[in-house]
Amino acid sequence: MARKFFTAAFWRKLHLKELLAVLFILLAIYFFRSQRHELYSLIPAIKNADIEWVVIGVIVTIAYILLQAGMYVFSFRAIGAKLDLFRCTELFLKRNLLSVFLPAGGISSLAYLPQSLRRSSLHKQQIHQASGIYGFVGILSVFLVGIPVVGYAMLHAGSMKDAAWGLIAICILLGGVVMLVRSMQTKGKAYQLITKYFPGASHQIDEIFTFQLSIPAFTGTVLASVLIEIAGVAHLYLSMLAVGAPPSLEASCVGYIVATIFLIISPFLRGLGAIELSLTFILTSYGYTTLQALEITLLFRLFEFWLPLIAGMIAFALKGRELVLRLLPPILIFLLGMVNIFSVLTPPLSYRMHLLKAYIPGTSIHATNLLVVFMGLVLLVTGTFLIRGLRSAWIVALSVSLLSVFGHIGKALDYEEATLALITSIILLITSKQYRVKSNPQLVNIGIVTAVATFLVVLIFGTIGFYFLNARHFNIDFTWQQSLRHAFHCFMLLEDDGLQPLTKFGKEFMSALRVLGVSAWAFLFYTIIRPYLHVTHPTNNALEKARFYLSQYGDSPMDYFKVGQDKILYVSEDYEGFVAYRVAGSFAIVLEEPVCREENKTPLLEEFDQQCKKMGLRPAFYRVDEESTYYFNQLKKKKMLIGQEAIMDIRNFTLSGKDKKSLRNGLNSLAAKGFVTTFHKAPQLPALIAQLKEVSDEWLHQYEVKELTFSQGLFDSEAIRDQDVITVADSEGKVVAFLNIIPDYAPGECTYDLIRKKSNVPGGVMDALIIALIQDAQEKGLEYLNLGMVPMSGISQPQNTAEKMVKYAYEKLRFFRHYQGLREFKEKYATTWTNKYLVYEHDFDLIQLPSALSKVMQP
Repeated sequence: MARKFFTAAFWRKLHLKELLAVLFILLAIYFFRSQRHELYSLIPAIKNADIEWVVIGVIVTIAYILLQAGMYVFSFRAIGAKLDLFRCTELFLKRNLLSVFLPAGGISSLAYLPQSLRRSSLHKQQIHQASGIYGFVGILSVFLVGIPVVGYAMLHAGSMKDAAWGLIAICILLGGVVMLVRSMQTKGKAYQLITKYFPGASHQIDEIFTFQLSIPAFTGTVLASVLIEIAGVAHLYLSMLAVGAPPSLEASCVGYIVATIFLIISPFLRGLGAIELSLTFILTSYGYTTLQALEITLLFRLFEFWLPLIAGMIAFALKGRELVLRLLPPILIFLLGMVNIFSVLTPPLSYRMHLLKAYIPGTSIHATNLLVVFMGLVLLVTGTFLIRGLRSAWIVALSVSLLSVFGHIGKALDYEEATLALITSIILLITSKQYRVKSNPQLVNIGIVTAVATFLVVLIFGTIGFYFLNARHFNIDFTWQQSLRHAFHCFMLLEDDGLQPLTKFGKEFMSALRVLGVSAWAFLFYTIIRPYLHVTHPTNNALEKARFYLSQYGDSPMDYFKVGQDKILYVSEDYEGFVAYRVAGSFAIVLEEPVCREENKTPLLEEFDQQCKKMGLRPAFYRVDEESTYYFNQLKKKKMLIGQEAIMDIRNFTLSGKDKKSLRNGLNSLAAKGFVTTFHKAPQLPALIAQLKEVSDEWLHQYEVKELTFSQGLFDSEAIRDQDVITVADSEGKVVAFLNIIPDYAPGECTYDLIRKKSNVPGGVMDALIIALIQDAQEKGLEYLNLGMVPMSGISQPQNTAEKMVKYAYEKLRFFRHYQGLREFKEKYATTWTNKYLVYEHDFDLIQLPSALSKVMQP
């Protein structure tokens, strides 16, 4: 009963993955919260330490990480496998980070496999075997180094006798591991006990524990592990030197080994608190003051724990580094905009202002608060357009960021804000290729002309106004030169210390000049960042060429839609072929792939890529076949599984046999109720088209959907008139369901577009339509029927986060439940399912592509 109760379904209902994810998040919060005092204490400890010894300690940390990676390299060699140093480094850093939050993390983290490792040619059992050797040798080296160190310490310090129990525990653990592995390899008692209660595990056990150990490689693993222990001792010794305390090699050896013992035997959070306490106690027993012991411990923890932990975080972040670099500039620009605005609200530091005036003359031009606020607002708006990939927004962001660097220094020596602006500028330069959406050149010209004209008008108006202004308004009798300078400052929103209005009219006059200036700059900014997509629709000549290429090189059921009225055609000048696409947002959404010769597909894709760059568009390819992803891999594109297409082999299809009994019963039931299936050859009569239109409208209303296009057709009376149609009519002769047959350019294959029915008819009418189509195709000597794609289905093993989300939505969300019904219907006929992909350039594109795809599918 117990076995029946604890089924796989039971464990799935518990949502163990979700519960573990929540547990790890809570543990992470607990860990960093509990360690906040140590993190705060690190800063003064580092500031007070000798920087040269700290730098050497960091270098040793780098060597420590590389030695850990080297252990993995030799561990894989020990079982006859190969893994390069780069992936071994990634493996260590990620497992090291996870080990902090996993119970018995040093052991349990060995089960984690990074995505790069899962995609390698290594077998899973090889990875587990190498990981087991790595974990065993890591404990073995502590034992080898620890025996002489602890033995020596016990003879010289009575307080170290308790450390012997740690070594005994490690010795027992090592012995147990060796005996367990030996029992598994020889099928001893431990093996028999496990297979007795878990008979299904015998195959996995045999795979994991059956290997030939390479002694030279195993020796290399042990040597690398011993060097890691030496690096740990060096870290503690360097920490002593860095804080200015007299170094002790004995204290370094004993302190490190005891701390490592606590690390190994700790069941949770990598010895949280125990290591700090024990190490501080040991150091004080060697004559160090409590303050010195604490500072040494903090620096040691920085080298041994915090720096590798941060490196692990970076390793995880680099998994989505392209996404980070895509999101980081808009975030920094938004942050810089907020900093610019808030810098106006906070008074400058007086000592910095005195220092600034000693080097910069008081007559220098400074920005007014209004200009700083305006630049901040510009940056806030620019951040939004950066997300959309606008090239001119990138230019504005870079320009204002560079101006902010000098502005914050010249304003009040605000080097913190200037540093943020400088970092933002550098990141913008690094990511410049990501921004390709262009602005309207004509509108930009209008903005520039308007701004220059406004500038000249304000300059003339302001100069004349100041010159003829009564002296009482500013208590100044302006000269022509003064009038010109003050008008220029007002328009440019620059500080003008010598201009203080004394009357209401004087204030209004200055405000008018500044309002004109803000308006001119704002309009120029608007014209620069307004996106512009120059798209030309195909000419008759291009359409004729495309249809000819389709007749020569077409090989897909989607080819029929590539010359539809909704498509834009890019016809190559160098190759016989074309690309069909639609524009939405800043994307050129291509239907499948180019229509051309096989050998010309990659160069034509490269050519279309260049064309998209000229147009300021990012290409994305919808419904790409599994076999065609090869071309996109060569161009380093990314792909995402979006569904599967159903193909039916109709050559041996028959309604006889037990497995077709339900179909026969359904068809017989329809016939008994007076329903008749009819094949109508083109052209269709207007009366029939009117009935089909009535069925289509009722179907749209019934399912509360709208007509879609792009990769499918919509009800078009003119198009259907020239297509073969299959209908099901009731006993009164009224059409209640239909499908229309469209050209299929795949050899030996047929397909349909619309398949629709009225709401009050039996479900079997859809089967009647499909079977009639199959029988017609068999008469024509065709071999396959393409039943179309079922979106979001068929993702059994997601390869990335996006596919996991699609799989979850397909299986769990009610909104997408109808796709499951569609899958069930097509599975009655499909003999094979082929994967269909969305191919794109950048991970960030996945945030915007759903909206773009929705737009291109609208009529």
